[in-house]
Amino acid sequence: MTSPSRNRDSKQDGGSLFVTAFPPLRWIHLHHVVLPLAAFIAVLPLILSGCSCGHDFSFHLLNWMEAARQFAHGNLHPHWAFSPAYNAGEPRFVFYPPLSWTIGAILGLLMPWSWTPIAYTWLALTAAGLALYRLAHEFSTDSAALIAAAFYLINPYTLFAAYERTAYSELLAAAWIPLLLLGILRKKVTIPGIAVPVALLWLTNDPAAVMGCYALAVLTLCRLVVSRANRSPYSTRPLRLATSAVSGTLLGLGLAAFYLLPAAYERRYVQIATILTPATRIQSNFLFHHTSSPIHNAILETASFLAVALLLLTLLAIATAYFSRSVRENSRDHANLLLLLTTLAIVIAFLLTSLSEPIWQHLPELRFLQFPWRLLAILAAVLSLAVALALASAKIRVLPAIVLPLALATLLAFPSFHFFRQHCSPENDVAASLARFHSNTGTVPSGEYTPTAANNRSLSHTNPPYWLIPNLSRDSNTGAPADQTPGSAPTDLTLHSPTPQILVLNLRDYPAWRISLNQTVLALRLHRNDGLIAVPIPAGLDHIVITYSQTPDQILGDILSMLSGALLLWIIRYNRHPAA
Repeated sequence: MTSPSRNRDSKQDGGSLFVTAFPPLRWIHLHHVVLPLAAFIAVLPLILSGCSCGHDFSFHLLNWMEAARQFAHGNLHPHWAFSPAYNAGEPRFVFYPPLSWTIGAILGLLMPWSWTPIAYTWLALTAAGLALYRLAHEFSTDSAALIAAAFYLINPYTLFAAYERTAYSELLAAAWIPLLLLGILRKKVTIPGIAVPVALLWLTNDPAAVMGCYALAVLTLCRLVVSRANRSPYSTRPLRLATSAVSGTLLGLGLAAFYLLPAAYERRYVQIATILTPATRIQSNFLFHHTSSPIHNAILETASFLAVALLLLTLLAIATAYFSRSVRENSRDHANLLLLLTTLAIVIAFLLTSLSEPIWQHLPELRFLQFPWRLLAILAAVLSLAVALALASAKIRVLPAIVLPLALATLLAFPSFHFFRQHCSPENDVAASLARFHSNTGTVPSGEYTPTAANNRSLSHTNPPYWLIPNLSRDSNTGAPADQTPGSAPTDLTLHSPTPQILVLNLRDYPAWRISLNQTVLALRLHRNDGLIAVPIPAGLDHIVITYSQTPDQILGDILSMLSGALLLWIIRYNRHPAA
């Protein structure tokens, strides 16, 4: 039993899974300064040398610019991106989670675009560090949590995602993974504690959300097994634990329904399966696998070495934590936590090998992760929490607890930037991307968001906003005149046609588009190989209005999210003021 004086920093709300036996330091808010500063050190190479044009850089930058333009025109919930497919557009915002491109767009409206990727990276790293601090502080001391949080925000995999891959949505998802672990590892598992991080993950990055939900399932099952094996104080009510975990997950899905429901339902309208190319299939991305592509092999080799390093560090941290004084003083509780972390680490290690291929192929949605090594995002949080537990017994003073995180950031950030940074060619840097976005040429299409009836090979990159072709054979595949200026289709058009003709709009056909001719909605659209909208118009004065309508699945998703939000607020209020 711990003495009352050594139990002063125990959490009073019963939320901690384990009773911490060390008094808090007197600078509990210092992490609000140290962690943002550590994140600043991590982006300092970007400030000094410029952005890294990683694998997903152009894709995310275009999303931010497109969303910013629509925000500026009053559309705060865009679904359609107009500039891709050479101004024919695609429903990109239906399928890509909104949180990352919303933040990027807001930053782009507030500052020069050349600063935006750097500011976004700093925000994401800072949020990740603060989230890990919240998780680690629940089970460890202030100083140990601060050091662990600093390591998490600049761990090698996170810097790999920030510098080489510029996977900005996955980078932001690193801020919600610790909150999800906190929700299931704390003593009292609550519905809001599960629902909020589940919703945030789905609204940020689909692969991270899939990984997070499966990690949640693994940890829930482990806690249920532990509760059956021994009478640990935190696991005496397995039914309540299971109910809270399942209900929290369902509520989290409901909160994100305004995005999830349309994205799930409208998959049938696009070529989403093209995202699984030979290079992005699961079987081509297990650790140290080799393909015929040298570029792919180089990326996979880097990810494989990072995986081995993180796994070894996790093993070392868990072993150190297990033999530390804090475990001896709180043996059952700390041992249970370390057992959960060890189990999750073992599951991740197994899934990184080819032996796990049947699991990847048969469990729902797992194959869309593409790269098994994305699980390192979960492993990094496990490792960082293990580091906090290993350091919990050490009496770390204030100055070393400040210096060590900043030293870690310096020692890891600059070498990682040297190895991972991707050089920006003149045509791919921020200035060139911005100029291309504001030109009338549009940008290239993305295969997975191309409508099912469209063929990108048939799409011309010089199409004007619209053109007319004779309505003789009703063959709508005639190309556009070569002497017109390229551009996007207008939303309001008045024509005077001496004869019946076919109007072709430089706009990809999609069920949400509503075409009105003289105030009558047109049901007939002619097929074109390039997927553009083609409609017959009669002779005379014709007024055409093109609007993007809210589809039933989008309306239902909005309703579910509003109802889920109301339920979440009621649960929070009820928990704070339970009925007598």
